[in-house]
Amino acid sequence: MVRIDVERATTRDMRRRNRSTLLSELFFRGPLSRHDLSRITGLSAATASSVTAELLHEGLIIEAGQIESDGGRPRVLLRVNPDFGRLVGADVGETGVKVELFDLSMTRLATVDEPLPSSRPDPAAVAGQLEAGISEVLAGVDPAAVIGIGIGVPGTVEQADPALVYAPTLGWRGVSFHALLRERGITAPLFVENGAKTQGQAEMWFGAGRGAGNAVIVLVGSGVGAAVITNGTVYRGASSSAGEWGHTTVVYGGRQCRCGARGCLEAYVGAEGILERYRTLDPAAKATDGEMADVAALIAADTPAAAETLAETAGILGAGIGNLVNLFNPERVVLGGWAGVALGARLLPQIREAAREQALEHPFGQVSIELCELGPDAVAFGAATLPMAELLRRASRP
Repeated sequence: MVRIDVERATTRDMRRRNRSTLLSELFFRGPLSRHDLSRITGLSAATASSVTAELLHEGLIIEAGQIESDGGRPRVLLRVNPDFGRLVGADVGETGVKVELFDLSMTRLATVDEPLPSSRPDPAAVAGQLEAGISEVLAGVDPAAVIGIGIGVPGTVEQADPALVYAPTLGWRGVSFHALLRERGITAPLFVENGAKTQGQAEMWFGAGRGAGNAVIVLVGSGVGAAVITNGTVYRGASSSAGEWGHTTVVYGGRQCRCGARGCLEAYVGAEGILERYRTLDPAAKATDGEMADVAALIAADTPAAAETLAETAGILGAGIGNLVNLFNPERVVLGGWAGVALGARLLPQIREAAREQALEHPFGQVSIELCELGPDAVAFGAATLPMAELLRRASRP
């Protein structure tokens, strides 16, 4: 009797794996024919036909036209059904909350963007803004259609049940956004992850990291972080805190960092650190409309103080990337985050050169350093891929 149960479980697990494999291929590479799916996955033509029939019946995939075959009947193309459900991605940044709605083709359908009330916001207040944004983008959407809600947050996310957020720069210790949002009536499946890691997944799936098995996707904004990808998988460490690149030391006893330590990379290349150094050199450079506008003004300024600040920033950021090259031997480093995008557009050659000077010759010869392709919305976009990844893994609703 036990042997029969094991066989049933094995058959069921194999069926689920086959469904997941075919659905994933259609998501990332579709539209494809059944013949293409069999050839790409190595599954038999009968298995590919049977599984796709199931997925068509359930509405997870749809037909998407035909292509001519060599001498036979035209082949029907299949793709993931964009309207099978809806995905929500949220970016809890250090200056604002962005909530976006997507269909299953990852087409953006709606966006809400609100500033945070302070630089150290109360988690309950952030949850209130999240709930308001989620409710706004889901207005008119059938609740049963929501596959899940992904949330990218600053700090470390311990993947417990529920996920707990530790962001000492914001004063957050063990915050459960799962509990806070459930209290506010949000019932859809929730996925919480560090923002650098959600950006990393977005760039690996659809951006500058695509095709690389070993990469580091870095985020430079108000804070600084990284997603380390090894053999196609995000490296998390013992308690999911791997990737706190911004709090590695670049100057012993150097500038005070928001985390309480001195000399952290974030204290030099995070937006606040860049602007503080600039204003020290040029006291006339006053704060204006927030960090994003002030960094843009610095990059556009044609003054000796601006030039010195940018040169030093490129050097320190490049040195930090050189450290990543030496530590992880990636084939690709992708520079992202709103400040990273702005700095890279102007300074990428200088950043590459500084990384070359600091990295070992052999691993540096194997790496490319690229600017991200998905822009400053990559964190929210990547957060929406969290429930999508679970849908692909299960080949059914989470």
